[in-house]
Amino acid sequence: MAKAKQKKHILTEQSWTFLKNYINTPSPTGFESSGQKLWLDYVKPFVDSHFTDPYGTAVGVINPEAPFKVVIEAHADEISWFVNYISNEGLIYLKRNGGVDHQIAPAKRVLIHGKKGAVKAVFGWPAIHTRINNTDGKETAPKVDNLFLDCGARSKKEVEELGIHIGAVATYEEGYDELAYDYLIARAFDNRIGGFMIAEVARMLKANKNKLPFGLYVVNAVQEEIGLRGAEMIARRIKPDVAVITDVTHDTTTPMINKMIEGDCACGKGPSLAYGPAVHNKLLNLVQTVAEKNKIPVQLRTVSRSTGTDTDSFAYANDGCPSVLISIPLRYMHTTVEMLHKDDVEHTIKLMYETLLTLTPKTNLSYF
Repeated sequence: MAKAKQKKHILTEQSWTFLKNYINTPSPTGFESSGQKLWLDYVKPFVDSHFTDPYGTAVGVINPEAPFKVVIEAHADEISWFVNYISNEGLIYLKRNGGVDHQIAPAKRVLIHGKKGAVKAVFGWPAIHTRINNTDGKETAPKVDNLFLDCGARSKKEVEELGIHIGAVATYEEGYDELAYDYLIARAFDNRIGGFMIAEVARMLKANKNKLPFGLYVVNAVQEEIGLRGAEMIARRIKPDVAVITDVTHDTTTPMINKMIEGDCACGKGPSLAYGPAVHNKLLNLVQTVAEKNKIPVQLRTVSRSTGTDTDSFAYANDGCPSVLISIPLRYMHTTVEMLHKDDVEHTIKLMYETLLTLTPKTNLSYF
């Protein structure tokens, strides 16, 4: 009997160890430096040079002297909470930092990143017995203005003695884990899975001794979650000729998602390619051809006025930059149990890698 053909994996054990450490390192919007240091240390052996910008975007460069510049990009920041008010009773009230979901917060554990280091706390939430309104029988729902953190302090002074201050950032405690059938879960796969994937593309180029005919800028940008700000800054600085952006998109096969609005996309079926005004059609066609040639499964979706990703910042920067978006399907976005499939990770990395091996400065991306 013939042996079953084993799937050839492109990622190493060290790759997965890096992903776990990277995911478990807090990287809140505006305060990404801890994650960025870890990412840059991993990428440095695979690139010729590197730099950071004033707000913390990290860039590894291959062939820095080349006049033609190609970017592969992800964003480094995770959604979080700001300490906004500390009550006399020692309870801590919050503002959003990015699109964090208030409905998942009750009873979650967090780390408050204060001046003396991380402090453990919880989102306090009254017992179900006490939440029923005796007048109309309705339960109190979680809202930003009734959520609070309890760190064990029972006065404002005790909170401040822990190094917690107005403007400190709180991140959820949940980290990386693995489920059955090659599924992974974590907070902030949006979009540190992208940072991981572009780092792996750089690693593969180095390991396979590929010589690129252009300068490659491996960009891990900050502050995407509050308006694509890091990408906006770094696009103006690099002035790339081509940009390949990777981010997450919705797996639409779970309950409560309307496929007629969100499209049809599932984890495990390959990266998702988007059609939309910011996505350059000829570059997208090239990526689709690469996928077909290399037998990489892809899914298609459409976006409207904008992609909602850093693609928009690169596409419309400077004099315009042909840009394409390669997304990885994700379940439960902006929760602490974001879920994706290992196969999609490998296929997305391979698609970016093979696209770079196909591109040249002479690739015709003109519409005319």
